[in-house]
Amino acid sequence: MMKKDDYALVLDYLANGYPMAGNMRPVVQAIGTQHLALLELAPVRGAQISVKEKVYIGPEKRDKIYYIIGRLRIDKLTESAKIQLQEFIETYVGEHEQEFVKFFNSAQAINTRLHQLELLPGFGRKHTQELLNVRSEKTFESFDEIRQRVKSAPDPKKAIEKRILEELTENPRQRLFVM
Repeated sequence: MMKKDDYALVLDYLANGYPMAGNMRPVVQAIGTQHLALLELAPVRGAQISVKEKVYIGPEKRDKIYYIIGRLRIDKLTESAKIQLQEFIETYVGEHEQEFVKFFNSAQAINTRLHQLELLPGFGRKHTQELLNVRSEKTFESFDEIRQRVKSAPDPKKAIEKRILEELTENPRQRLFVM
């Protein structure tokens, strides 16, 4: 069963709908705050909705969102929403640092040729091997510690941010962070 978000962050609000769609129904482009699903939402008529606002989309009575239209296709994402998405991901990774550090501490080989760490942008075989060697001595406690102990590796926070954005926008075969 797929997990669902109770809250979403508004990335963009199109009061008159999509310009070339033919209908004039308002649309909210949003991202689920827990499971990072890109969503298209139908606002309640007359609701005041602003960008970066956290709106309730759970099963109980909603005040600003009438219903969830469905998953938001990447080709429909507005330029404004793309900027907001980037900012949201940066904040999200910062707020969930411990979860991502735990990923660095527990990442495993996917098969004999590929390790989960190699799916992170900038992490090749050399970086992965160095990180695994350092990790075997003592687990990591923060992004800063990873940076200090694995000198040659790219910034772990930036690598996670890029990977999440990649998973949301490019639909890769292997997923690490986005359902």
